[in-house]
Amino acid sequence: MTQDGTFPIQGNPVETAWLKGDVFAADCPTRLLLDRIGDKWSVLVLLLLGEEPYRFNELKRRIAGVSQKMLSQTLRTLERDGLVTRHVVATKPVSVSYAITPLGGELIDALRALMTWSEARIGAVLSAQRAFDAREGAAG
Repeated sequence: MTQDGTFPIQGNPVETAWLKGDVFAADCPTRLLLDRIGDKWSVLVLLLLGEEPYRFNELKRRIAGVSQKMLSQTLRTLERDGLVTRHVVATKPVSVSYAITPLGGELIDALRALMTWSEARIGAVLSAQRAFDAREGAAG
């Protein structure tokens, strides 16, 4: 007996592992995760939290252009996905900080590589866009 009136149940105490997804399948839940980590606000929040924990207003100041509503929604979704934790300190006013979880930390190297590539190759992308627009303008 484990607790008053309860009995242990035989079974597998280990969490059932999810089978590997197929991102090319329309009903694959992995696509939801790709949507999340493909969102610019999510990427920026995760990159900052990969450095250190931040309070909400510190994140808002660091991420130029994000609205309070969008930052709040992004943090809530990342928390729901297990990528971010929210820590509330009962002070006056209440202090809330956010930190990356071990699961979210696993993404950091990939996100940093994406950020580094983006910063290094933006010139080439802008050049390609101008060339494309020029061709389209000449054809139209």
